[in-house]
Parts: sequence; structure tokens; C-alpha cells
Amino acid sequence: MIERLAIEGYRSIRSLVVDLAPLTVVTGANGSGKSSLYRALRLLADCGEGRVVASLAAAGGLDAVRWAGPERGSRRGGATEGTVRGGPVSLRLGVATDALGYAIDLGLPVAQRSAFDLDPEIKQEHVFAGTDPRPAGVLVERTRGAARVATNGGWSELARGLHPWASVLDEFAGHAEAAELAGARRMLRGWRFHDAMRTDASAPARHPQVATRAARLDHDGANLAAVLQTAIEAGRDREVARAIDDAFPGSRLRLPMVDGRMRVALEQPRLLRPLDAVELSDGTLQYLLLTAALLSAETPGLIVLNEPERSLHAELVPALAERISRAAGETQVVVVTHHASLAEALGGAAGALRIALEKDAGETVVAGREGLLDQPAWRWPKR
Repeated sequence: MIERLAIEGYRSIRSLVVDLAPLTVVTGANGSGKSSLYRALRLLADCGEGRVVASLAAAGGLDAVRWAGPERGSRRGGATEGTVRGGPVSLRLGVATDALGYAIDLGLPVAQRSAFDLDPEIKQEHVFAGTDPRPAGVLVERTRGAARVATNGGWSELARGLHPWASVLDEFAGHAEAAELAGARRMLRGWRFHDAMRTDASAPARHPQVATRAARLDHDGANLAAVLQTAIEAGRDREVARAIDDAFPGSRLRLPMVDGRMRVALEQPRLLRPLDAVELSDGTLQYLLLTAALLSAETPGLIVLNEPERSLHAELVPALAERISRAAGETQVVVVTHHASLAEALGGAAGALRIALEKDAGETVVAGREGLLDQPAWRWPKR
């Protein structure tokens, strides 16, 4: 389970460290920084896939996403006071379980003429033991182009001359002396994100798709029917049936297949025929998509839901909260929401943690904290 998340220098987040629980609910008003936290998690997942540099370039480069406030300062009476930026530009992301953690430090490229000026450079990477990247726990260290691994006798060199866009997670995950790299990459690759799934009239989930086993839901929900059928055949038939009945009492899911293509339909009381996916409301389809994401045959290490309540009628919120709470008994779940009823329902679940974000003089902070000293321990390695 992910125990701790650390973000520094990203969008409205100057410095933020939070502990996570089996079920973590992130709340806050519009503009409080919920999306920044969600996007930071996605960037960490991109590190596991070797595409964090490309993702930042697609967002406009480091200048477009870096912390825009002063490097240092104090908040007094709603106004930020501090000096202008004096240190190097840095975007730092870190995550840790109770056994293994990963941290990355990205910065601006060294001054040179290049067609790829939007690409940030990887300045540092650390894989470490425990929940805090303190020097004594570092297992693998990358500083600019040099990488080394801790051994019983000290340090052993992994490489020199690493490209600034190349991650040690990709380059050396199979190295015999650095098994921790494979563990860190596997951790990051085991996360699943579901955000703004399509429910419009042209949504792929509304139309028949090729019937082939699917252990996870596609980002656009195209394989909805296949994911639900795979879950049913994997022994989750009662859970799927309960999810449908909780939201639509007396209804039954149907997954008809014609010519090798499968679609979703819903059989409802007092109707003479099942309603096809193209006839379902946006909210009904959204609920089915979330059900598939939470009950898929694959059990990911972490599921992150961003505003899952979109398009849902208030009557469906309790059923959704029940699905999320049950899923958190099998895998870690983070829910980002501004829906008060959903947050309250989830906050009462066993093992749940609620993190309320707010803006203080333009900076995203955790509500109720007195300052940086009032947050979990995290020591960023120095450049």
C-alpha cells in the first residue's frame, strides 16, 4: 500500500506531503488543488512507463506546470511575502510504501539550442527503503548522468552518461544488482486511473465491441461489456449482480453477443425489453463504467478515481460509495471529489482517510495544518 505521497513545485503545490490510507478521499472547493494532486499521481505513474518527460512536454514543458509563487515566503493576512526565485527550477515527486519508495527531481535543461526545449531533464532519481528518502535508506541513486546502487561494501556503479530524458527505472530495471528498480517500476505500473470516462452519445461503451477477455477497463470505456463478462466468469457474478441491484432495484445486467461483438443492456422491471446501451442515461452508463473499473478481474495496486460522481443522480451516490468501499477492501483506492454526500459516505468507511485541501494565498495546503512542520516527514535529496 502507498503510505506517503510528496509533491514539490507543481502547479499550485509548493510543498505537500500527505499520508494515504486503504481508502483516501481528497476533497476541497473548486480551484483548491485537487486536480494538481491527481495529475501529480499520474505523472508518477508515467515514471513507471518511461514517459514522464513526454507528458510534461505535452503539457507545455516545465515552465507551464511549475510552482508560480515565491521560492520562500510567509503568509500573513492573506498576502504572500517572500523573495523572488533564487534556486534552480525543480519539480519533485515522490511516493513510498512501508518498504520501498521512489523519488524524482526534474529541472530545466542546461542552456543549449535544441528543437526539444519543452523536454525537462531528469536531475535525480532515488529508490529507497522506508517512507522517507533519507540518505541512510537510499538503495539506488541517480544524479544527472551517473547512477549507482548500494551494496554491502558501499556503492557499485550502474552507469555513466545517462541521457537526461532516460529513467533508471527503464534502463536498469532488470539489473541483477538493482532488483529494487524493478520493484519500484512494478509498483508505479500497477496503478489505474479513471477520469472523465465518456458517456456521450458517441461513447464507445454505447456500441458493440469485439468480444475478447478484458481484465481491466480501457481509458475510454470501450471494452465495458467485455470487462463485466470477464469479471463474471472470474467468479464475481454475485458482486456484479449486487452492484446493479443496489443502484437499480430489480434490474439485471445483460451482455448479448452477436457475430463476435458484445454490448451492454439493462433489463428493468415493468419494461418489455432490455434497454440497450445507446438508450441508457449518461448517469446510468457512468455507474456501469465505474462498476467495471472497481470489479474488474485484475486487482491493481491502486485505483484513482477523479470526480466519479459526474453525471450521477443523487440517488446513485450511496450505491457508488458502497462499490468504492468494498473495492478498498481488496486494493487501495484514492477518490478525488468535491461532492459532499459522496465524501461523507466514504469518510465513514472502515480504514478511510479524508484529506481536505484549500488555498492559502494561492498555495494548496491541507486544511487544519499549521505549516510545513505539521506534515509527515519527507527529506528531499539535495542536488
